[in-house]
Amino acid sequence: MVIREAPDEGVADKPRAAVIRDALGVGVAVGLSGFAFGVTAAGAGVSVLQACVLSLLVFTGASQFALVGALAAGGNPFTAAAGAFFLGTRNAFYGLRLSQLLSLPRAVRPFAAHWVIDETTAVALAQRDRKSARLGFTVTGLTLYVLWNLTTLLGALGAEAIGDTRVWGLDAAGPAVFLALLAPMLKTSTERAVAALALVLGLGLLPVLPSGVPVLIAALAAPIVLWMKGRRS
Repeated sequence: MVIREAPDEGVADKPRAAVIRDALGVGVAVGLSGFAFGVTAAGAGVSVLQACVLSLLVFTGASQFALVGALAAGGNPFTAAAGAFFLGTRNAFYGLRLSQLLSLPRAVRPFAAHWVIDETTAVALAQRDRKSARLGFTVTGLTLYVLWNLTTLLGALGAEAIGDTRVWGLDAAGPAVFLALLAPMLKTSTERAVAALALVLGLGLLPVLPSGVPVLIAALAAPIVLWMKGRRS
């Protein structure tokens, strides 16, 4: 992610319609994948109410998928929660950047913090001025939050209606969506190396460690790759 200086207030505003169009495109495309989470959660034995509460209160797709995935594999709930929490910490770093970029009133910040995720951050950082960044962040966050929660409900209800999701192969929907969202982000050799090493660590340790632990160890891929890259340079 490229960190830029806060937009200059004197820069010409990006057309409002273009910002809304881009924000809606991201919000709708990603929001619909909440259906996959609902299905995955139901397949892991999570109730409809629990799945909906997770989407309402957690609202970060990777962490939610990690949590229900670990539970589905028979992992300890505390270990599963730890893995989900670890994945969610990246949003805190996004928040540090967005607090400068958006410069929202103090009263609004606690509510806006709930929408600080990959997609809202990407749309906000893509704008050329503060006004457009605020608009993009708000439209993306609102669209994604509403659709994600609605499709979570539909997915969970649908999964309950059809029975065992493993028979239909729907338990693979969550990981498939996550990989589809992740793949286009791996643009540099360093990012691809981190992803490859994380995959090796995660899958390699899966048979020998308790469920949920391999994903925590796979997170070491980033510092390992960066350390090796530093030694070469």
